[in-house]
Amino acid sequence: MNKGNMIGLGVMTVAAIGVIAVANPMYQAIQDKKVSDAAGGAETTTMTGEAEGFGGPITAEVVLAGDKIVGLTLTGEKETPEIGGTAMTSLTEAILEKQGLDGVDAVAGATWTANGVFEAIKNATGAGSTTEETAAETTGAQEAVSVSGMEHGLGFYSSGRVGPGKDDQEVGVYSFNEVVAYVLFDDAGRILDLEVDQLEVATPNYDGESMPKLTGFPGQSYNADENHDEKVDAVLEQTDDAYLAQVDTWKTKRERGTTYKLNSATWEDEMDVFEETFKGMTVGEVEQWYEKYCSDVNGRPLHGTSDKEEDVKKYEALSADEKADLDAISSATMSLNDAHGNLIAALKNAYENRKPVAAEKVAKIGLGFTNTGRVGPGKDDQEVGVYSFNTQASGACFDEAGKIVALYTDVMEVATPNYDGEFMPKFTGFPGQSYNADENHDEKVDAVLEQTDEDFLAQIASWKTKRERGTTYKLNSATWADEMNLFEETFAGMTADEVEAWFTANCSDVNGRPLHGTSDKEEDVKKYEALSDDVKKELDGISSATMSLNDAHGDILGSITNAWANAKDANLAAGQ
Repeated sequence: MNKGNMIGLGVMTVAAIGVIAVANPMYQAIQDKKVSDAAGGAETTTMTGEAEGFGGPITAEVVLAGDKIVGLTLTGEKETPEIGGTAMTSLTEAILEKQGLDGVDAVAGATWTANGVFEAIKNATGAGSTTEETAAETTGAQEAVSVSGMEHGLGFYSSGRVGPGKDDQEVGVYSFNEVVAYVLFDDAGRILDLEVDQLEVATPNYDGESMPKLTGFPGQSYNADENHDEKVDAVLEQTDDAYLAQVDTWKTKRERGTTYKLNSATWEDEMDVFEETFKGMTVGEVEQWYEKYCSDVNGRPLHGTSDKEEDVKKYEALSADEKADLDAISSATMSLNDAHGNLIAALKNAYENRKPVAAEKVAKIGLGFTNTGRVGPGKDDQEVGVYSFNTQASGACFDEAGKIVALYTDVMEVATPNYDGEFMPKFTGFPGQSYNADENHDEKVDAVLEQTDEDFLAQIASWKTKRERGTTYKLNSATWADEMNLFEETFAGMTADEVEAWFTANCSDVNGRPLHGTSDKEEDVKKYEALSDDVKKELDGISSATMSLNDAHGDILGSITNAWANAKDANLAAGQ
């Protein structure tokens, strides 16, 4: 029997396609004897724990003699045999040799599996829960950090990706990415705290199970790999209902949680490591850090494990201290700037967009998203529908009571090219698709655009948020940014629940806009007349805010609610 099937002291590892079932009584007797010898006559206890591996759960059956591990059975049926299975074999040998986790390193190339093994063992022995509880208690007891001035900024950055590769019918795989950074700065421009998230949406022939998908706009179609086996199963024909349903299911990379795994951890875990690394830096210093410590080939941190000549030279040029500093982010393996998205650019945009935070203390910060599809407005002069999708993002600072002390909201709205608005970001579809276009904005179709790789990338690179569109995006009384600023000021001092209650009480049930007593809709008239005089006067304070907080254009209200749901401790106090 080869070493891949027999683990160290005879402990089993179960991999995805090779299940080792040892039922031989003689074999079991040998294993029991080895555990007994390792225990040295001491009483043993057997415990079981579970944690997430790369492919699924990893179970650890741990035999303890006092605080020493003398027996270990690892089961990971969904780990890949050649990577995860091999890693569990070598880890079992190392852990039993050391009789514990101290001094046992993760296996290169299988960090996720190794971390799953370590966590499963900690959960079995109770070490994991104790550590988490202690950390939570410590966090709660921390004093606020005094800072000089506070500003916050929200930055979007959109990019397209060609690939990875093609499906088995030679149709390309494509995606677009919207990176959003919500950042808190001091008055010297240093990052006090930040939250970064990203929406990545791919063609339905992308074989990843949890990836948000878009077939295209209604009337378009695309190949689909519906069971994620790298083979096309169907050609999806987009309809109005399917379009709205697809956009409604989009999740950001943080929202995808454990379904989005990188080499060593989830996207969220790795992003958290970068966020901690960048605290205390200016955006300029983050850019310098990136240039010095990340690969020029793929934008990932240098770890000395690359076989690419450029990376080897760049890493070897670092001092021993600089290499040691990089060890602190050894679990962060993703790129900060590649075809998947430019996180550095989102940070820069957040800095450029910063505004003062008028608060003595910030207890928590949060970043929330919502995504909505829109059918209309109407059709073009050839009876082809107009469609758009919207990504709403709200960054917020909260006090200890969960009340908003600063709010920053922006929206990315992208429409079909037959929409007649001059400054609306447009999307023809993925390469190979086509759509009617009103190129001179006269409400008449001028051409049918055939999407190419180059045009696809150029279109997405040109997208601007509603704030970035500035004076070109005018509503009834002001720009979109002006009206949103009024809402942000109005919601200061409210909790997310109170914002929702305010919306329910003071906004139209027809279109989600604030009631001003000027509507000719019977439902609005009744609702407005039922308000007290004091409430009507309060509404006069936002009389110029006429846009909706929740309609087909987008669920801004939901993004504020999600910002609170995602809030994390910041614990910052304004100093002198």
